[in-house]
Amino acid sequence: MRLGEGAKMQASINVTPLVDVVLVLLIIFMVMAPQMRKGPEVRLPKTEKPTQQGDERGRILVSIDEAGVLWINDKQVTPDQFGDALRAAVAAETDPRVVIRGDAKLNFRQVREAMQAIEQTGFRGVGLIAKGRNSGAQGE
Repeated sequence: MRLGEGAKMQASINVTPLVDVVLVLLIIFMVMAPQMRKGPEVRLPKTEKPTQQGDERGRILVSIDEAGVLWINDKQVTPDQFGDALRAAVAAETDPRVVIRGDAKLNFRQVREAMQAIEQTGFRGVGLIAKGRNSGAQGE
């Protein structure tokens, strides 16, 4: 390929396609991030006015699904392993907060037993996650 005498080659990279791809990926991650939850699928009980607790740093999520199976964050544990697994999760955080997310179909006795097991590990001040009746917002 011959260029005319006045023509020069331009040696620059066109970054527009790269920026387009990065923006599309950013939008995909922003849409998918709220749907990537830890633990099992749990239908939350409804309450009139849940208190919003936006900060999730240091939060240890104890989930109890409809069948009564215990989960710590995203790992299923047996009742015998619960205390040791909770101690390990608490030790891994600098400012740990334990929050229970129980299924709406559970008997409160099952949630109370989980709270007692958490207290037996030496942790005090357990939060509960519920869903607002009207807004659909979650709170502790």
